[in-house]
Amino acid sequence: MSDSADIAIIGGGPVGSALALALRASGRKVVLLEARASAAGDARPLALSYGSRLILERLGVWSELATTATPIRRIHVSQRGGFGRVELDAAEAGFSELGYVIDYSRLALALAEAAAATPVQCLTGAGVIAWHGGSTANIEYAYRGQTYRLEAQLAVIADGGAATAARTVDYDQCAVTARVVSERPHNNIAYERFTRHGPLALLPDANGWALVWTTTPDRARSLCEREPASFLADLQLEFGSRVGAFTAVDGRASYPLRLRRTLDESAGHTVLIGNAAQTLHPVAGQGFNLGLRDAWELAEQAATSGRGVSLGSREWLQQYFARRNIDRRGGIGMTHALVQLFSNDLLPLRLARGTGLALLGCIPPLKNFLIRRMTFGARG
Repeated sequence: MSDSADIAIIGGGPVGSALALALRASGRKVVLLEARASAAGDARPLALSYGSRLILERLGVWSELATTATPIRRIHVSQRGGFGRVELDAAEAGFSELGYVIDYSRLALALAEAAAATPVQCLTGAGVIAWHGGSTANIEYAYRGQTYRLEAQLAVIADGGAATAARTVDYDQCAVTARVVSERPHNNIAYERFTRHGPLALLPDANGWALVWTTTPDRARSLCEREPASFLADLQLEFGSRVGAFTAVDGRASYPLRLRRTLDESAGHTVLIGNAAQTLHPVAGQGFNLGLRDAWELAEQAATSGRGVSLGSREWLQQYFARRNIDRRGGIGMTHALVQLFSNDLLPLRLARGTGLALLGCIPPLKNFLIRRMTFGARG
């Protein structure tokens, strides 16, 4: 069976659903295909920037999310075994908050439900078999036991698992995620502590903390398998006593860390956004925020028809890439540089890092510049 659409979105995760929502009043026929029945149960912590909150407000979902999102009002950055630190403060930068911590599943569900309530045709349980570009985009998918074909002027690939040619950097690191509890309250402060094996982020989350601990693959495996008391003892040694003793841990998991950026952005009538276009190291929490800006700017361009250029054409796509390249390259470059700089324990680098952190803490305009880049991206 065959059908057609103006825009087909492959992937109904948070970025794909956000795009569908942003297109709801565009007047275009939009079809969203999502293979999974639900994102329920995926409790990974997700860091939202204040800029992402503004986009979610415009999409009409923030009021629901705000009840379970934990605000970040200050970020404390330091390095283990070295001097130098800096504190980034929302009030000093003129914001009410720097960001928020929320469960991935909570965000994904709110966006998916909101998208399903729009004129967008959202097909949950539709597994894409193949897609390719050309004079139009053509998609083959399975849905409720039948195979369908969909022709679209523009296919947007928002599924991070999509198989595409990409440039990949393996950091030889894994991120261990968990929820932990400490003796002292978080007071809406987030900590980014650079250790010998990589950054350790402790994010305020409800009455406890969301932990993202970067380390070697072997150590990550060990940290996930060992007894809670042993895990917490290692965390205490690595982080220190700034929040008191760690008393409980739950929901440990690990995943490998790689930088992945797609090589071909010019296939006819197709475009990749979010994790399908770029997958970043979690340092500084830029990945989802960058993907959300991908979706927002794509919807803006679709609403204005690419300034007279036909939807999905090579000229239209080049306009979109020109809009996004500065932000994408800035986000990728910043996170990659931080990994390279702060995952090396050589004494000269440790001294340079300490000096840099100390200087940053003494220059308010530079701190505020960094906050704006983290909040709104490279074009902020």
